[in-house]
Amino acid sequence: MKLGVVGLPNVGKSTLFNAITRAGAECANYPFCTIEPNVGVVAVPDERLDKLAALYTSKKVTPAVIEFVDIAGLVKGASKGEGLGNKFLSHIREVDAIVHVVRCFEDANITHVDNNVNPVSDIETINLELVLSDMEAVQNRMNKVKVQARGGADKKAAEEYAFLERLYAHLESEKPARNFATTDDEKEFLKNCFLLTTKPVIYAANIKEDDMGKDEDTLPHVVSVKEFAAKEGAEVLVICAKTEEDLAQMDAEDKAIFMEEFGLGESGLDRLIKKSYSLLGLISYLTAGEKETRAWTITKGTKAPQAAGKIHTDFEKGFIRADVVNWEILVELGSIAAAKEKGKVRSEGKEYIMQDGDVVEYYFNVSKSSK
Repeated sequence: MKLGVVGLPNVGKSTLFNAITRAGAECANYPFCTIEPNVGVVAVPDERLDKLAALYTSKKVTPAVIEFVDIAGLVKGASKGEGLGNKFLSHIREVDAIVHVVRCFEDANITHVDNNVNPVSDIETINLELVLSDMEAVQNRMNKVKVQARGGADKKAAEEYAFLERLYAHLESEKPARNFATTDDEKEFLKNCFLLTTKPVIYAANIKEDDMGKDEDTLPHVVSVKEFAAKEGAEVLVICAKTEEDLAQMDAEDKAIFMEEFGLGESGLDRLIKKSYSLLGLISYLTAGEKETRAWTITKGTKAPQAAGKIHTDFEKGFIRADVVNWEILVELGSIAAAKEKGKVRSEGKEYIMQDGDVVEYYFNVSKSSK
């Protein structure tokens, strides 16, 4: 899973990304990985792993992970190649979702690019560049389909062209493609366009340290971001990037003391990671044993054989069944043997839809998998 961190200059984007990368370095059981100077991989916080690992005395714990990409170079006119526009847009094209950092604080010492703190205006600046880029992509697709659709000879091409005309009009009104209603048949047409504004978005409302702990609805800039996001069905996370950067540099003891002092149940970064994971419709099933306890990322609705294929393709090809137990029940009863004795371990077949928190043992036929 890859998330792109975007934002105008001086909104706190780099500060937040620094917090992300430093927090990644502290993941004791997953080696922090810097793929490039602007890419970092961090673990998805998951208390279930520690509890299962303790139960099985696992030698290794491997969490699910998220890759964050610090996407730089946006200026007005990016869709026309201004600044690092083309590079900026190509990087967004490669991510699964967007974390859009929005400045929601006043600070005379930090210049705003427009000399005025207006988070909705900032959002609209970036969104417009993405919409303009998408309009160009749709127009290119229309030009390609138009020849096939001419005269109605190719019915499917004619349907796609009519769809593209409606989509272009929607984008022209400066609305993102993720808000464009489509039928099941039209989803294929939309997918063919590879649009930037179809990607889900979390608006990270970056507040100042003095505003931490305050009621979010008393902060005017945060309220304006929430109102904007509600109109387009986007998520909002209120976060203080500076505090997150400070937390990422503390040892575990100091971090715990700081968070308790400010009444923080979990860090903003942990909340961002969890919300991002949920935003993309992802869940984790778990495997546990003496060698390793591990979280495996799958999409909601994945059936047991395909989930098994995440471990190894042979597991999917030769799938026989999956023994499944909920992680809480397993921890409560204290062992897989006790869970089986209580009838809490279920034997599931090929049509079973995996659930978040399932602890699974797969059975598969080696001869079938080799065919």
